[in-house]
Amino acid sequence: MFENALLIDAAGRQTQRHHQAFSQDWDRIKEWSDNVYMPYTVTPIGSRLRPASDMYSATVGRIDVTRFCYGIPVTVGECSPEAGNILVLTTIRGNGRHALGGGSSVNTGVGETFVADCSRTDYFVEFDENHLQLNLTVPHQLVADHAQQWYGRAPDDRLWQHKCSIGGRGSSWLALMDYVVRAVAESPEALSRERLGARVQELITAQLLEEWAAQAGIALGVGIDSAEPVYVRAAEEYIDTFARSVPTASEIAAAVGVSVRALTAGFRRYRDTTPGQLLRERRLTGVRSELLFSDGRTISDIANAWGYVNLGIFAAGYRKRFGELPSQTRSRV
Repeated sequence: MFENALLIDAAGRQTQRHHQAFSQDWDRIKEWSDNVYMPYTVTPIGSRLRPASDMYSATVGRIDVTRFCYGIPVTVGECSPEAGNILVLTTIRGNGRHALGGGSSVNTGVGETFVADCSRTDYFVEFDENHLQLNLTVPHQLVADHAQQWYGRAPDDRLWQHKCSIGGRGSSWLALMDYVVRAVAESPEALSRERLGARVQELITAQLLEEWAAQAGIALGVGIDSAEPVYVRAAEEYIDTFARSVPTASEIAAAVGVSVRALTAGFRRYRDTTPGQLLRERRLTGVRSELLFSDGRTISDIANAWGYVNLGIFAAGYRKRFGELPSQTRSRV
């Protein structure tokens, strides 16, 4: 079903392969995979094996879509939790054996998908020599925010620490992945932009959350004991409006009529974050969105417009959040 995913469009033509790369160099492969997934360790299964890696990446909003293989049998593990990413791995060819813990594991064959939130739990997988994957790298916060907006509360670690298979042959999840790869093949630049990319991103996030929660036995939105306070939503709107001005916690709290302590407590309870963390997220994603548009401004101009003065600190924070430097994002335009 996905043998030519991201490579051939609906008319059978080769797609624009801006991010296509073949490599037998471990350092180059690691640099690429660290950027699109997160830092992790990979170990060949066997001696004196040389990789023959196929690497392709595209973006759908804030989600990275990748076609990837090592070309040799490997084990992958020790994924960096600091990257804050969920891995959603669909097997195109070969087999993946994913550790569940306690000595148990689950295999994914062609058309089967596995989900692991590497920001909340460890993850280890063994791929055979024929493996080829269609993968999504989804920010944890993106899924948590979606749950909060749709169901009134973000799930706890009963979901985030639950590693499982979803979808499968003939499933709506696999049909959605088919749509996504076709859309990327037809117009990769359009899906990296804010409006269309955000719509498709929401489809992916909604379906992922529903499938994942069903496998974890969690009823989304059930058990909410009270509605979120009005000031939490008002503070979010204030942050969205004035993020470029970098308001302080005191300014945000004053604008919505509560104390800093009450505001912080409300955000922790109903958003699983803090006002400062949300502001940082909005600023970084705002910069990223503008970097993906070629409007003649420099990276420093865009960063300054979002309140960043020290460009070194900005670049470090940007790389930690997105797994790549601002210049790498800009190079996609």
